[in-house]
Order: sequence, then C-alpha cells, then structure tokens
Amino acid sequence: MGFMSWDQKFVIGIKEVDEQHKKLVNMINQLYDAMKAGKGREVIDDILKELARYTDYHFKTEEKYMEKYKYPDVEAHKKQHRDFVNKVNDFIDKKAKGQVTLTIEVMNFLKDWLAGHILGTDKKMGEFLQKFMG
Repeated sequence: MGFMSWDQKFVIGIKEVDEQHKKLVNMINQLYDAMKAGKGREVIDDILKELARYTDYHFKTEEKYMEKYKYPDVEAHKKQHRDFVNKVNDFIDKKAKGQVTLTIEVMNFLKDWLAGHILGTDKKMGEFLQKFMG
C-alpha cells in the first residue's frame, strides 16, 4: 500500500476527471517513495515538477467542464486551484534555492489537500456535472 491509497469514495462520477485523480494519487505516491528511498535531489525535483505540470493540466480539464456546463461555483473552485498551484510553485522555487526540503509535512499537505479537494469541492462539481454528462 502506498502513502495515499485510491479509494472509491474519491470517485466523482466523471470518468476523465476520476482517471486524472487516480494519476495524481499515483504521482504523490511516487514522490513519497522517492523521498523515503533517499533518491537524489534531481529525481525528486523531476517528479515534483511533473506533479505540478500534471496538476495544472488536470485543473484545466475540470475548469473546461465547469465553464462548458456553467457550474455556479466555478470562480471559487478555480481560486482553490490557483491557490494550490501557487503554493506548489512557491515550494518548488524555495526548494531550488535550498530554502526548504521535501519533508513528511509537505507530503501530508499534498495528500490532505488532494483528498480534501476531491471529497469536498470536486464531489459537488461532479454531482452538478453528472446532470449533463451522465
């Protein structure tokens, strides 16, 4: 079992988004495994950058659906996405400057944020979108 386990409770009912959430969970586990194994900075930095890139891609997918189907909470949802991207990019910048390191606290933040976002904000979005996307 990995650091973060995929669970059926994370399913929001939009296939493309659910598959992307699974990939994000796997990427968090990859990052955690690299950290625990004492992998080199370069390996960890590459995984972290890929996680940031894929998260941005994923958020754009969600936002495309929210805008297409006129989801009423789109702006608040997009703000959560921006805030998360800003935090991750800030961490990547500080890590590159040697000001912070990847720790279990950072890993817990990533895991808790993703789980909380899926179970809260994304579940509401999924319920709304299912009316249109089935």
